[in-house]
Amino acid sequence: MVSQKYLDKAEVLIEALPYIQRFNRKIIVVKYGGSAMIDEELKKDVIEDVVLLKLIGFKPIIVHGGGKEISRWVDKVGMDTKFINGLRVTDAETMELAEMVLAKVNKELVTKIQSLGIKAAGISGQDGGLLTVKKKYSDGKDIGFVGDVTKVEPKILKDLLEKDFLPVVFPIGLDSEGVSYNINADEAASSIATALKAEKLAYLSDVEGVRMDPSDPESVISELYTNEAKELIEKGIISGGMLPKIQNCIDAINKGVSRVHIMDGRIPHGLLLEIFTNKGIGTAIIKENEEKYWNE
Repeated sequence: MVSQKYLDKAEVLIEALPYIQRFNRKIIVVKYGGSAMIDEELKKDVIEDVVLLKLIGFKPIIVHGGGKEISRWVDKVGMDTKFINGLRVTDAETMELAEMVLAKVNKELVTKIQSLGIKAAGISGQDGGLLTVKKKYSDGKDIGFVGDVTKVEPKILKDLLEKDFLPVVFPIGLDSEGVSYNINADEAASSIATALKAEKLAYLSDVEGVRMDPSDPESVISELYTNEAKELIEKGIISGGMLPKIQNCIDAINKGVSRVHIMDGRIPHGLLLEIFTNKGIGTAIIKENEEKYWNE
């Protein structure tokens, strides 16, 4: 008699089949950040997930941050840290360090991907004019070399995808004068997904998803229409650090991205669970006219 564990594995594969068929040859942008970038076992899981997506026919692009690693190096070299409205001020020295650290992280990810037999190419938002920015202010206050994306030129990404590379992007862009600026990785990922009209945008971070009850981790909402998300913002259920993330999601969908996922990158192989199972593990934000996959 066949063991139940093998039957369960077969059921998982059957559940994944319609998603594999639907998203074959489609672009998926994965914003990679949080603890999954620090923990080596989680890092391995995420890379394996993205490589699997590539092997079964998706066109994944990784956009990664590195805030925790930058903070570690700032402390390591004894630099002073200043915050304005909760945001780190990126002075010239910090910007130089951020570029070096992000480039180092980028090449480590490329190496891990290529060790699994996939061609990867690490680039920044500076390459090929990918991300053009303007200086960002926080409530009118100068926070240094932090930029808002004003333009995306996706040709370099399209060329890499066409040549069967997996692009790995770190969020440093240039302004009109050729000055480098650090960009919030969520914003960079959303801007890139929008420019490419990606089928999916997935945020991997240290949050489980959108909670109906902010204090209850078990109240994660599996799927949300954009109008429902706006209602939760108005009611104050979505607030704090989740607010800009959800606003990025809604903006991306309004500009052509089909589906946006927010999930906990601390869950092993969470990316596969979110994309290939009916309920998933995080929150999927979808257009009002999209059919929900999961109904409670």
